[in-house]
Amino acid sequence: MSKMIFLGPLYDYIYKLYAMKINHFPLIRLSFYAVDKAILYTLFFIVLRFLWIKIKNKKTNFGRELGLVVFVFYVFLLFALTVFRDSYFIWQLKFYFHRPLSQINIIPLVETFKLSKGQSLVDFFYNLYGNIVWFVPMGVFIPALTKRHLNFLQVVLIGALISTSIETLQFILNTGVTDIDDVIFNTLGAAVGYLLYFVGKWIKGLIKI
Repeated sequence: MSKMIFLGPLYDYIYKLYAMKINHFPLIRLSFYAVDKAILYTLFFIVLRFLWIKIKNKKTNFGRELGLVVFVFYVFLLFALTVFRDSYFIWQLKFYFHRPLSQINIIPLVETFKLSKGQSLVDFFYNLYGNIVWFVPMGVFIPALTKRHLNFLQVVLIGALISTSIETLQFILNTGVTDIDDVIFNTLGAAVGYLLYFVGKWIKGLIKI
């Protein structure tokens, strides 16, 4: 992995203290690198967004722009954790177009069931609940930031398509296991997120009455 631009000193400090004490420290390392990459590319987005607004002379809403930046950071972080694990910059990507399709798991819940019978349940809980939780913000941000109204099925479909794109990129870049279970749980997370958004909007409407 490339050196981190923003979080290097903090990571080195934590590494010295806990690297030999925590069994799943590689996951912590991956998280640090993912956050570092997300910060970098979010800063690029902010600059481009600022230039776009200035060129178009558009009126902006600070709250919406802040929400958009948070959403972009979240998306970059999500892809950094799941797809672009081994590369920091775009030109470092390596493609594997000749991988056999047999490596794709298209039978639902088989791998999740295997993980539930494993020696450590950490992988099982992360695969199940982690995949759900990671897509909850997707179900909240998408309807909140789009100007036109999106219904439940539209948001869930968008969540499923984004999850499918992640699994496809994982297969092409050989950076993860392409599994139908991930799509199922991610889509469920987007559905939960939309329901939370709907409930929050409903409560906000009651308060205004």
